[in-house]
Amino acid sequence: MIGRDGHEPMAQELYPHADASQPMAYQIRIKGQLGSRWADSFEGLTITLDGGDTLITGPVVDQAALHGLLKRVRNLGMPLVSVSPHPPDVGRTHSDYGERTNGRPMRAIVCTNYGPPEVLRLRDVRKPVPKDNEVLVRIRATTVSTADCELRRFDFAPWIWVPMRLAFGIRRPRRRVLGQELAGDVEVVGKDVGSLRKGDRVFAATGIPLGAYAEYICLRENPQTGATATMPANLDYAEAAAVPYGGGEALSFLRKANVRSGQRILVNGAGGSFGTFAVQLAKDLGAHVTAVDSAPKLEMLRTIGADRVMDYAREDFTEGPETYDVIFDVVRGTPSARVVRRLTETGWLLMANPGFVQIVRARWAARRSRKRVSFIPSGFTSEDLAYLRDLVEAGRLHPVVDRRFPLEQMVEAHRYAETGQKLGNIVVDVGGTP
Repeated sequence: MIGRDGHEPMAQELYPHADASQPMAYQIRIKGQLGSRWADSFEGLTITLDGGDTLITGPVVDQAALHGLLKRVRNLGMPLVSVSPHPPDVGRTHSDYGERTNGRPMRAIVCTNYGPPEVLRLRDVRKPVPKDNEVLVRIRATTVSTADCELRRFDFAPWIWVPMRLAFGIRRPRRRVLGQELAGDVEVVGKDVGSLRKGDRVFAATGIPLGAYAEYICLRENPQTGATATMPANLDYAEAAAVPYGGGEALSFLRKANVRSGQRILVNGAGGSFGTFAVQLAKDLGAHVTAVDSAPKLEMLRTIGADRVMDYAREDFTEGPETYDVIFDVVRGTPSARVVRRLTETGWLLMANPGFVQIVRARWAARRSRKRVSFIPSGFTSEDLAYLRDLVEAGRLHPVVDRRFPLEQMVEAHRYAETGQKLGNIVVDVGGTP
């Protein structure tokens, strides 16, 4: 940033914990797009495009060198928008840039505020450094889920709004790099890691830390939330990235209800990430599966194994005569009391995305029966992710991928996710695939 007197603040004024003996990284924003022919003029610096602006990022040895760099920029005849120090490696987490860093840049999609897809911006941020119990993964692919869009908008039911806001940031996102699942390669292994090796192809669910919308991420071998395992040998990175989050959540819910052979299962909202995995996992367990979604998704649902499909616009399963041992409801706003009436005497209602009113009405409708209502999955571990890998390798589970976007089109990917038209998963190619 440039001060009111027209000069840049000293790095030590902004980051008093910085090591003055080390070069300070700066980011210079120029209005307009700088052509590649100018790259030699900024050797050792990274040039990236951000909308209609150009970002020049990299280390500067001292203030004299910074002023010389700015002079070169002004000689281009392009408007200078801002100059801002990148946070130094001070051995702590910085809210704008994520995990511990070694000063080298990587590309990431940063959520600059809560709001529409346009709050997502492609930025150069610092590359993380793994702890002794972590691995550094070069991300090759990630996904855009409904949950990612909800986090970006901060669109949550009132009953969890306050605790979620405290956890993720009151005024703006504290975890600014979103993304909950990924596939990639292990590049660095911490000395205390025993199950993973450099070069392993892995897929993972990040859990609460998020961070998959970036070129690199540090993952624990045994995380408290999330899961990491070697990815299926028969999938590419894009397909593998679509498995951990949706597959893990679907597995956790179905296990809670102890789904077994011969049962009748209905999946409402079956055409999305959770739903496509729930249909396949229930079928693999021997259940008879009814899948409910919009008409354009029905043929895909038949392809992945649904015994019966229903177009919700033509048929309301809550008004029909059929009963089910398990109803897995992924749709927010479903009349939950009516759903409970469609359960058998000992049936389960699994609610993956409920509002507070839905929970209350479902619990009230089931209060004098042996019917059970759950809106919390049973938990998901790295061992569970390895189980999903084995199912995929055996040909018993298949990720459904609708569209693929490059990292630079993350905004467009979020816009498409919010149309409600996606079949299964939206994959984002992070780049650099070997």
